[in-house]
Amino acid sequence: MPNELISGSNDQSAEEIHQCSQQSLLSPKENKFACPALSYSSTHEAPKGAVLIFMGIVVLTMKASVIEMFLVLLVTGIQSNEEMTKKTKRPKFTVPQISCDVRAGKITNVEFIVKCPPGCQDPRYHVYGTDVYASYSSVCGAAVHSGVLDNSGGKILVRKVAGQSGYKGSYSNGVRSLSLPRWRESFVVSGETARADQSPSGPETAAQPVTVTQEKGKVHSFAGFVPKEELSTQSLEPASQGDPSCKVDLSFLIDGSSSIGKRRFRMQKQFLTDVAQTLDIGPAGPLMGVVQYGDNPATQFNLKTHMNSQDVKAAIEKISQRGGLSNTGRAISFVTKNFFSKFNGNRGGAPNVAVVMVDGWPTDKVEEASRFARESGINIFFITIEGASENEKQYVLEPNFANKAVCRTNGFYSLTVQNWFSLHKTVQPLVKRVCDTDRLACSKTCLNSADIGFVIDGSSSVGTSNFRTVLQFVANLSREFDISDTDTRIGAMQYTYEQRLEFGFDEYSTKSDVLNAIKRVGYWSGGTSTGAAINYALEQLFKKSKPNKRKLMILITDGRSYDDIRIPAMLAHHKGVITYAIGVAWAAQDELDIIATHPARDHAFFVDEFDNLYKVVPKVIQNICTEFNSQPRN
Repeated sequence: MPNELISGSNDQSAEEIHQCSQQSLLSPKENKFACPALSYSSTHEAPKGAVLIFMGIVVLTMKASVIEMFLVLLVTGIQSNEEMTKKTKRPKFTVPQISCDVRAGKITNVEFIVKCPPGCQDPRYHVYGTDVYASYSSVCGAAVHSGVLDNSGGKILVRKVAGQSGYKGSYSNGVRSLSLPRWRESFVVSGETARADQSPSGPETAAQPVTVTQEKGKVHSFAGFVPKEELSTQSLEPASQGDPSCKVDLSFLIDGSSSIGKRRFRMQKQFLTDVAQTLDIGPAGPLMGVVQYGDNPATQFNLKTHMNSQDVKAAIEKISQRGGLSNTGRAISFVTKNFFSKFNGNRGGAPNVAVVMVDGWPTDKVEEASRFARESGINIFFITIEGASENEKQYVLEPNFANKAVCRTNGFYSLTVQNWFSLHKTVQPLVKRVCDTDRLACSKTCLNSADIGFVIDGSSSVGTSNFRTVLQFVANLSREFDISDTDTRIGAMQYTYEQRLEFGFDEYSTKSDVLNAIKRVGYWSGGTSTGAAINYALEQLFKKSKPNKRKLMILITDGRSYDDIRIPAMLAHHKGVITYAIGVAWAAQDELDIIATHPARDHAFFVDEFDNLYKVVPKVIQNICTEFNSQPRN
């Protein structure tokens, strides 16, 4: 290497190289080798020290430039992001408002938040259940009933839950909810509306609609709600709520004995299917269950198992024949004791009807079992298919069994079918009869079909303490009856020389209200005018009795009357008022016998002390029911 190339100052060479490199970086289009200090001929070799210094400076300079560019890009990106953020608006979260008549079953979401308008306390918006509501209920009506909202409306959170086997009605917060035996889906309501006030966190959580099922060809949606889970838009409610003009609880007792054969058993099932389709089954109309009997009875499905005709039809198709004998009486006893219970879906307010189907004749007796069923308020119908011929009647255990079983022997409750191929012709006549609730006479029992008026002696000889004992006797008797505005009704009056109506038949419609009213009766004190009291009872109590009610007067006295009792007693008997006379202490037996309905031995009772009045209660109840059940059934 030539000496002149290495004899120069290193500091000077470095300075020249630095200046030249800066110029090259700032002017990248210029030839970087234009700098004399860095130009060498092809025949000369570059000095090693100069090259190393040059490379180091270039690296340092490039690092500084890269850092500078990174900072510029970072600042630019932040500014751009701020501008984009300003321009991007988050979707606004709004809570949909629904009307008072929207039912939970019409909204397909499992969980949703809605806003209810004012005025949903109105009884037009039906609610079914307490705390847990059937999805057939008004959403907002249930919210008011539960206390989550008042009548001014507001936001609520609704969660769907499983269907219940029964829903109990109640009165709460100005809303009367109704009872329902069974429903497919339920919901609960709460005031936890925090989710309604939260905005979605970004575009990926954009609001989705609350979807409401189709109704009259339209699909209703409420925008601005993020559902927890989307459900099918298929309605969970039955197509029909049933025929309300035929609200009966119906049990079919079908013959599954071996003698019927498989073919005729299928005909019997087809008959049941046709009846179910004709009835239009639903919670607001008829409900239907099936019991099959052979040697022993068994429930195939009960009243609360299926809520529409299609489900009943499917259940009937699955029934298989049991075989055995035709123990019809045993089946009727089974139905009376087990089938018509609240647990199995008995609604209480609907008539109980049992349709017994018999192939030929029963292999056991039905009379006693049927009598007990009638006394329990069950209307028994009999369908006899291919009854015994003249030659076969010798094998029939209980001749005339149908008339011994049915509710009334007037032909209304009995249907005779000549052969199984004609059974289908019985569908319409049977449905028409079981739906004629006004003629279902056996729905009335001795405990649910009377207007009972108590005529209470409040004379001075009774005294305050004994008067309270008399009121306890009245309460004990009243407690034995099924009390409502459609069942037994209770009224009471008190008399001395004068008369006072304590409460009439139409004032109290529940047992608890009646018992409380009896407790509030105050002791009057005075003379004893029993004849005038009977006349007063006929005018003020029994004149307002319902035509289809049995009229029972129960008079309690402790002494002889100051006025004539014969004519008033005869008038009461003439008007059809069944009169019971209860005498205590100084009461005259001859007057009790005159007041009481004939025979007096069944309607007049005497005890020597007020404290023994309780002994009369079972005797009076027994006679009332015996007399009721002994009425002609035609």
